[in-house]
Amino acid sequence: MALRICSRFNVLNHCSMRFISERACLLGGLRVEHDREKLCFTVCLGAEAGQGSIQSAVLRYKFMNEKQVDLMSTHVPESLRGKGIAALLSKAALDFLAEDDLKAHISCWYIKKYIEDNPKNGYEERVVN
Repeated sequence: MALRICSRFNVLNHCSMRFISERACLLGGLRVEHDREKLCFTVCLGAEAGQGSIQSAVLRYKFMNEKQVDLMSTHVPESLRGKGIAALLSKAALDFLAEDDLKAHISCWYIKKYIEDNPKNGYEERVVN
C-alpha cells in the first residue's frame, strides 16, 4: 500500500515500483525498499499513519567499482527525525553489503555513527577508508 501511495503522488520520485528489489525489508513495522537502479533505500511514510501527507526518507549510495560502494547520505524529513528511521535505512544498506559481499566507503556521518553504535553486527568489517 505504501508503494502504491508513493507512486501515485510521485514522492521525491524514489518509490518507483518498476525497479524495487524483491528483497524489501520490513523493519520496525516500516517497509524499507531497495531500488537497485536508482541506488537508494527508501522508507515512505505518511497517510497510512494518519499524518495526511506522504513523506519519504532516503539513503543514497553509488558504486565506486564492482565490489565497493560509497554510502553517501541519509535524509529523513524533519518531522520524522528521532524515530529510528535513519537507523532502519542504515541497517538495510549495511545488510545489503553483507548479502552482496561488498565493501563500502562511508561518507555519511550518520551511517558512521550507526556502525560505531552497533559493533556486534560486524559492519566495520565491510568498511574501507
